[in-house]
Amino acid sequence: MSYETAVAQMYALGHELAHTPSHKFDLAHIRVLLAALGHPEKSFPSVLIAGTNGKGSTAATLASILQASGYKTGLYTSPHLVRINERLRLDSEAIGDDDFALIHDVVGRTAERLVSEGDLPWHPSFFEMLTAMAFEYFARGRPDMVVLEVGMGGRLDATNVVEPRVSVIADIALDHQKFLGETITEIAREKAGIVRPGGAVVTLPQLPEANDVIGNAILEAGARAVNAVPYVPPVSPGSQWSVAGGQWPEKSSQLSALGSQVLGRGFQGEVEDGPRQRYPLEVLGTKIAVDSPLIGRHQLRNVALAVAAAVELREQGWLQITPESIERGIRETHWPGRFQVVRGAEFGARGERKGVGIRPLAPKGASEAVHVTASLKRWPDTKPSFSANWKSESAEREAEFVFDVAHNPAGVWALRSTLSAVYGERPITVVFGVLRDKAMAEMAEILFPIAERVIVAQVDNPRSAGPAEIREAAARVSTEISEAESVAEALALAETAAGAGGLVVVTGSIYLVGEAMRLMGVRI
Repeated sequence: MSYETAVAQMYALGHELAHTPSHKFDLAHIRVLLAALGHPEKSFPSVLIAGTNGKGSTAATLASILQASGYKTGLYTSPHLVRINERLRLDSEAIGDDDFALIHDVVGRTAERLVSEGDLPWHPSFFEMLTAMAFEYFARGRPDMVVLEVGMGGRLDATNVVEPRVSVIADIALDHQKFLGETITEIAREKAGIVRPGGAVVTLPQLPEANDVIGNAILEAGARAVNAVPYVPPVSPGSQWSVAGGQWPEKSSQLSALGSQVLGRGFQGEVEDGPRQRYPLEVLGTKIAVDSPLIGRHQLRNVALAVAAAVELREQGWLQITPESIERGIRETHWPGRFQVVRGAEFGARGERKGVGIRPLAPKGASEAVHVTASLKRWPDTKPSFSANWKSESAEREAEFVFDVAHNPAGVWALRSTLSAVYGERPITVVFGVLRDKAMAEMAEILFPIAERVIVAQVDNPRSAGPAEIREAAARVSTEISEAESVAEALALAETAAGAGGLVVVTGSIYLVGEAMRLMGVRI
């Protein structure tokens, strides 16, 4: 079977949320499939991460920490930005096309046999198939640890058939109410379904309703709560360190000295350009200099969850996890589409790309001659300092694009806060697309007022809202709204509207962000 055929067959199963809740949520079927495959999910240790927002960032950071600690690490996330392969990774590398086709053939043939013999009532869903493929891939790759992001919910999600060494519950908010319930309490019950009897559960205080549910689930299961609060830095207005804006504080030289004096070395490894979040942190009795590409106050919580999970794993015997490897893993985290900043390419009136593509932004004062388009290495001979209105000098001539997959009201609030912290009052043009089952009106009322103009486009997804639907949902917002016939046209219109040195924010759906990044040639 070819890779193209395998991918086509996967998409022929329909979107992951195309079925009714009862069809989607049933662990009995995935268990039958996995049993026929020889239980690949039992062949590796794992960490299972649930939550509404932030679970992917937490998973990516934890996987990077494990890899930096010398462990062969699997990572399973969803959905993907551009290629389905992105969801299955070993040591940061997406599954190859040949391996994807081979494992799809194995799992697909097994599923077909089970249906023909009456052991399954119907073919497994898209997500069930992909989860089984991930388990089979990891079983063959023999990783030391696998980090699994729950697809949706937790209790009845296909990933929830493993016995994780650690369960992690990230922030809970309203989303997917059709499947998970209409209240925070109901949704939290689904997320807390990943708690295991006697297991370790890493979490942070959050909404009172969610706290109650998670706390009761831990007590009822006789599990052990691991509080990540010690790993969240202070962010109050009077605190010493300014972190939420992705910038170094005025005392940056002190923090830089901390990184070198405490650890006895400078920055190492490959680090992506762009605004970064930096602050000191005490981990395992040692002070480290956190340097994360994940920007915003909400990301402080996600990084804290990852650090707490790593520390818990060390206490369980994963002794290669050290303060140094935690620092390095955070620094080398790669999680695209989360407040990712790039420079705009030129688009023609109909959306054809005319320029040479996107180049990562340099820190202020960096030479144009040191642009790196492939490896995105750290800029040489520049001080690690960013202002609140962070941008490169050459951004005076080209628009900057911020890609962020915020897709629900809580995510959009986080994006709005981060934009304000990083860019201040800089004029914003928003390219927006959203799925029809999301809280469109609320998202528009949160985000659109901070923009000078909004350009709406339809996402390439059967659940996508059309431009007219988005405009109607945003009827109470006075911001100028334009409609584009395609994502490519929306990008071209936005870059033209923003002008030289302008700021374009692409958001509303991971599918929109993925398509925009593909069109603009942005590294995934």
